[in-house]
Order: sequence, then structure tokens, then C-alpha cells
Amino acid sequence: MLKVTLLEHTPDPERVVAMAARLCYSSSGAAELAEKLSDERVKEMVEKIVKLGHASCLEHVSFTFGIEGVSRVLTHQLVRHRIASYDQQSQRYVAAHGFQYITPPTIAEKPEAKAKFDALMQKIRATYDELTEMGVPKEDARYVLANAAETKILVTMNARTLLHFFNLRCCNRAQWEIRAMAYEMLRLVKEVAPTLFYNAGASCVNTGRCPEGAMTCGKFSEMIKLREG
Repeated sequence: MLKVTLLEHTPDPERVVAMAARLCYSSSGAAELAEKLSDERVKEMVEKIVKLGHASCLEHVSFTFGIEGVSRVLTHQLVRHRIASYDQQSQRYVAAHGFQYITPPTIAEKPEAKAKFDALMQKIRATYDELTEMGVPKEDARYVLANAAETKILVTMNARTLLHFFNLRCCNRAQWEIRAMAYEMLRLVKEVAPTLFYNAGASCVNTGRCPEGAMTCGKFSEMIKLREG
């Protein structure tokens, strides 16, 4: 089962973003700027920064997530987001005997399909066990493991990268598993930086237009309700 935990984040992230923006246009030092910014002013500045797209200021705050109960299918997509740091559970060093696996809903809802899927996973488990019993190293036995195999990963992104990540992965056209994870990540960061991530989400929510062209899902109004919901 998907589990996303916000493990760490820059303390008072919105104030840090506001300080970064203020510093660009002030002769004062950073410490002095921090003292001058009221909570109300911080909120106003963050709203303005996000609206204007002054994105460099967002790079000064970061968020670290612990993610469990996801498949290798998901993490192969996740690591395509370049400006981030990742550490993933190793199949080379961690034995995969009796590995857990992720079942897509379209398979789970069809009894015959699920039976075939589960049978294959059991066969892969057995084959992995047999290979390791024969003395094959874990780093080589893992070649038989499925993309469905459950994994764990630690992810750190700055706010600018997160907003771009949400643009792409909260979209209805994103793959279902990474979309579910993206929405959970978004829910968590909104709790600690509500102004910074207020308008975060799929590109249509964030910019008011869909970049998918003829491939659009056509559900803009529903996406807006989901954001506010």
C-alpha cells in the first residue's frame, strides 16, 4: 500500500522564499530582512513570487519524502525528474525472497486477470529462491524480478522542482500510480507551505491551460474542484 511521509523540510519554508526574493531588491542583509518580514508580508510576497514565476527563490527550500509501497514501474518514472536526490532500496544487497508486489487496479478488478498475475508473481518468487539456493548472487538473481516488485525510496526536491513535478504527475494523463503518489506529496507539502503550493497541481490547474493539445482529458473544471477540495 502506498505510504508517503514528509520526513524533513526547510524550517519556515515560505519565510525563506520571501527572504530570498526580498534580498534581490534590498541593500539589507539576510538576518535584517528576516526580522522585518511579518507573517502577512511573507504571505503576500510568496503569492506574488509564485504568480510572477520568480522561480529561483523557490530553490532555497527543500522537502524530503520517504516513499513506500510503490513499484519499480513508478520509480523508473520518478528518477526522470533530474533536479532531485534519490536513494532507493537496493535489490543487489537486500534479499527479495517473498517480495511484495503492486497490482494495477485494471488487473485487480478482473478475477481471471488477477489470478494469472498472482500466479506469475508466485513463479517469479520461486525462481528467485531457486537461483539464490543454487548460489547465484542476489545481484544476478534480481534479473528475474518483476517491475511490479515493491520498493522504497527517499526523495528530496526543492520547491521549484516540486511544482514542475506536480504539473506533470498530477495530470490525469499521468500513469495512475505516480499520480496517486504525487497527490499525496502535494497534500503533505500544502500542510507546511499552503501559500507556496496553493495553486500547485496539474498544468491546467497551475497555468489555466492544458499542454496536452488533442490529448487533453477535457476535465478542467473537475481538476479545479479537486485542487480546492
